[in-house]
Amino acid sequence: MLEIPAEDVSKAFRSVTRNYQKYAKIPGFRPGKVPESVVRRRFATEIRKEVIDGLLPQRFNQGVRELGVQPVGQPQVTELTVEDGQPLHVRAAFEYVPTFSIEGYKDVVVEKPSAEVTDEEFQHEMTELRESRATIEPVEEDRALVDGDWAQISYTGQVEGEAEAAPITGQDSLVEIGGKDTVEAFNAVLRGAKPGQELKAEVIYPADYGEARLAGKTVSYEVTVKAIKKRIVPELSDDFAKELGQYESMSELETRVREHMNNRKRRSVAAETKDKLFAELTQKYSFPVPESLVQDQVDARLERGLRALAAQGMDTEQMRRLDFTRLRTAQRDGAIAEVKTNLLLDKIAEAEGITVSDEELDRELQLAALQSNEPVETLRTRLTQDGGLARIREQMKREKTANLLYERLPS
Repeated sequence: MLEIPAEDVSKAFRSVTRNYQKYAKIPGFRPGKVPESVVRRRFATEIRKEVIDGLLPQRFNQGVRELGVQPVGQPQVTELTVEDGQPLHVRAAFEYVPTFSIEGYKDVVVEKPSAEVTDEEFQHEMTELRESRATIEPVEEDRALVDGDWAQISYTGQVEGEAEAAPITGQDSLVEIGGKDTVEAFNAVLRGAKPGQELKAEVIYPADYGEARLAGKTVSYEVTVKAIKKRIVPELSDDFAKELGQYESMSELETRVREHMNNRKRRSVAAETKDKLFAELTQKYSFPVPESLVQDQVDARLERGLRALAAQGMDTEQMRRLDFTRLRTAQRDGAIAEVKTNLLLDKIAEAEGITVSDEELDRELQLAALQSNEPVETLRTRLTQDGGLARIREQMKREKTANLLYERLPS
């Protein structure tokens, strides 16, 4: 319960009323000459609201400071009495950041794997690079199809029991003989065949087949082999490196690939290790989590998920049909863990004296401005007005704290 003295309430009423007297336009009265009694009757609701808005925030913040807590979210007013000449009484409920100890946080450790790229990983990456530049070339010699070849075929298929349905057709399709994605019935009839041959194949598709129309169905195909092709994987050489467009030699390409892999692995190992460390910290320290922070985090997780779905092609109408109650429930445990992690990082940052300087914040804003193609000062103004600047500084401080904890882990 918060009480504001009657004297302060009366002073606020007089101040707001005088302001209305100056600017009120009421028929029959000259501007600035409207009697106070008329203004009070005409604008009673507006004056009361301005008095409350002028008195409550400052006194509420003062009361919170005296309690020594950090509020989160907006306070919920449950009782409010305000009249001119009487003390203002207000009762409000609000959530606040819990008080908890982080004693022993430096003793919480997890395994910190090596971030060095192994020779095996490097060779696999180079093989993938070669495979990505492979081409499909015609086979000129007169021979039959063997495993590893690609058959260029045309086909017509009829689904069993669906005589009236349009046939399944394909022209100049490429099928890998013995390939992991090729159905066995096609492998069986194409293996040993030559261009010009006409073949028949019956395919029984499993119930969980990826194409819904064919799942669980039997289809009779008539197939014509048109050509044999071979997948050609280029050799690693200076010419191969030059074909990629930005390297002068194979040695330069290998150096750049290894640098890229090292950076990627360092980021991946750091992210995975930090997640494990956060899990250990949240398990070690038990404290209540403000529900408003949890709901905010659920909102943020859902927003990220919806953006990802939109990027994959889901339209607004499809999104409206999603079960958001179920989605929010599914995100809750993850949101709680993230809020606990953030509160722990904030507490550790305070203990370690970690801050974010104005120079560091400026660099982050410059990067953000480049990404959004927006002038830095325009971005700064917008973020200052909507509270985004404070959130960016807060997140940067958490990242610095997480990096410190990661670097301290024994290798």
